[in-house]
Amino acid sequence: MAMFRYKALSAAGEPINGQMEAGTPDEVILKLQEAGHLPIEARPADEVQVGAGLGQLLARRELNDKQVLQFTQQLATLLNAGQPLDRSLGILLDLPETPQARRLVARVREGVRGGASLSATLEQQHGVFSRLYVNMVRAGEVGGNLNDTLTRLADYLERSQGLKSRVINALIYPVILVVMITGAMLFLLGYVVPQFEDMYAGLGVDLPWYTQIILAVGGVVRDWWWLIVGGIAGVVFYLNRRFQQPAARLQLDTWLLRLRLVSRLEMARFARTLGTLLTNGVPLLQSLSIARNVLGNRVLAAAVETASEEVKTGGGLAHALSKHPGFPRLAIQMIQVGEESGELDTMLLKVAHTFDTETGHAIDRMLTALVPVLTVVMAILVGAVILAILTPIYDLTSAIG
Repeated sequence: MAMFRYKALSAAGEPINGQMEAGTPDEVILKLQEAGHLPIEARPADEVQVGAGLGQLLARRELNDKQVLQFTQQLATLLNAGQPLDRSLGILLDLPETPQARRLVARVREGVRGGASLSATLEQQHGVFSRLYVNMVRAGEVGGNLNDTLTRLADYLERSQGLKSRVINALIYPVILVVMITGAMLFLLGYVVPQFEDMYAGLGVDLPWYTQIILAVGGVVRDWWWLIVGGIAGVVFYLNRRFQQPAARLQLDTWLLRLRLVSRLEMARFARTLGTLLTNGVPLLQSLSIARNVLGNRVLAAAVETASEEVKTGGGLAHALSKHPGFPRLAIQMIQVGEESGELDTMLLKVAHTFDTETGHAIDRMLTALVPVLTVVMAILVGAVILAILTPIYDLTSAIG
């Protein structure tokens, strides 16, 4: 059993916030319904609140990615419960935890009340809602199934954010290890080693060649640390500026495609976006244009644009994508099967699931190997410095004995 935080509406339409002990979020929703309430959301009580802390202070957008997901889930829940769109937006007006978010929901509600469609109103919100989001909502409005569209859209956003979070979380521990290694080496070389240099100079002993090298490096770090830090910052700044140039970025993306993990990540993102759009009735060419924009790799984005031109003239999507080696062969074959069976949207979502799973396993294997390697490297570097410093003392003590 765990503690869950929930939001709901009473029978009189008043917002209710509270906590409940249950096994799953679905159990919380069921209990709220049995009590005559309309559930809006249920999540673990220990989950970090969206927009809380430093992230909220630094946020530039009125809704960040997690808040957009939360808004979509809550709106879908209310519409699925039979609430009209205007009343649903009115209910959501009191739920956001930041004034910026409340102002945005208020603008959306006023736009809908003024006779504009939800998709048109969302499109006017200064880029808060992506082209994919707006087009899916528009397709849901045209098809008369806005509630189902928002449900699928919330699922898409949740899966996309989950994959992104998994990659980021996987890199946290290795980054911490690298920082620890760098900090330990700078402390040893810049503070500890120079003290031994003065001591050995006073004793006048002959030092091994590797000890002399470590002492020289320590002297450089002690006297020129500011230059080293400035040089590293300069290199980072130069690389950042360089890779903002189209030609250099294209070269980097071409090289990155050689990495199996990168190509799988991009394929999963592209397939999920395209499959979700097609499922919601967005035409293929328009879906390709939107899905191309979610690709972070410019080489693949250009390949999708080229494929769109071929599809426009009547060619098949699988055949068009197969002309570029950056798309995995398995994905091409699955897309071809989807085209032949008339279930391209379903097959694209299966492609996304397949490559999501493969990417997750690859990340797990990478971490399994990377963490021990970094630990060993740290031990070797620190051990080499300590050995080089203490060896002369040991030799001197042995000679005296």
